[in-house]
Amino acid sequence: MTEAAGRGKQGARGGRVAEGLRAYGLIAAMWVRSTMAYRTSFVLMTFGNFAMTALDFVAILLMFSRVDALGGYSLSEVAFLYGLSGVSFGLADLAVGSMERLGRRVRDGTLDTLLVRPAPVLAQVAADRFALRRLGRVTQGLLVLGYALTLVDIDWTPAKLLLLPVMLLSGAGIFCAVFVAGAAFQFVAQDASEVSNAFTYGGTTMLQYPPTVFALEMVRGVTFVVPLAFVNWLPASYVLGRPYPLDLPGWVAFTPPLVAVACLGAAGLAWRAGLRSYRSTGS
Repeated sequence: MTEAAGRGKQGARGGRVAEGLRAYGLIAAMWVRSTMAYRTSFVLMTFGNFAMTALDFVAILLMFSRVDALGGYSLSEVAFLYGLSGVSFGLADLAVGSMERLGRRVRDGTLDTLLVRPAPVLAQVAADRFALRRLGRVTQGLLVLGYALTLVDIDWTPAKLLLLPVMLLSGAGIFCAVFVAGAAFQFVAQDASEVSNAFTYGGTTMLQYPPTVFALEMVRGVTFVVPLAFVNWLPASYVLGRPYPLDLPGWVAFTPPLVAVACLGAAGLAWRAGLRSYRSTGS
């Protein structure tokens, strides 16, 4: 009886996940169709997104016009870190970047309209105003990553080749978790989008540079508190043959998938707690 109940709960949970993914896909597709109705505008906005994010790498190129290394890292190695961070964050921003607008919905009461719809609220908020133009950031990150791979001196092994796509997907999962957790915090703070941005946009900017240029306290914080170091610093140290930050053991380079799953689970719990605490404008 207990096993049957457990299987029933798992089936219900799986059904809710499938329902959420279906709702997300339908809403995102609706916004994509809306975007494609004005294709010239879409192309211009995507290029603008690409150009704005490219300025970050231009700043790095300007720095290397004056120095040969940054924190002991060469230009190709920094470009490798930049590309990994840019692609991972770009994928997360494309998928759930709209979560940062939740505080506005809480303040003006428009979240109530999502609560009465027969679809998971998380899926609705994540897919709301799905912005395909954010592909510009992903494209820019991929170009820098490709540039880095043509220059960086890496002794490629099967493990390193396998770790490369794992880093990108795990990093995107970690950033998605930060987006969701930041949105959950807005149920309480209501006007805290900048706090979330400090960990999302600020986090990806930080990861574009080597860990050796930051204070140890900062490195500890993004390793053990908000584990952004698992996006690129730790696995990239293995790929590049660099010493690990904080002298961590070598096996941590292969833990980003586990960290991503743990972060997503924790963010999901935070979201459920925040949604339960929400009091609509009519209460």
